[in-house]
Amino acid sequence: MEDNVNHPAHYTTGNIETWDYIVDVIGEYECISVAHAQVLKYLGSRLWNKTNPVEDAKKARWYLDKMIDLMEKTEGENW
Repeated sequence: MEDNVNHPAHYTTGNIETWDYIVDVIGEYECISVAHAQVLKYLGSRLWNKTNPVEDAKKARWYLDKMIDLMEKTEGENW
């Protein structure tokens, strides 16, 4: 069964998921802003203008969880 929230097929091609690759390349602290931007994207005006607002809200929650994890891991590094 396809999971469009946690493991979308278009982000899992190859040996590493896109999010993990981004974190590896630009770093954990920098990815806090990336995750924050994604939360804003999915909860902004697009939430009610797309076909599946529940799925978009779940995607926002996924990125928010990633953002919190990264904030906890990098606390004090660059704050």
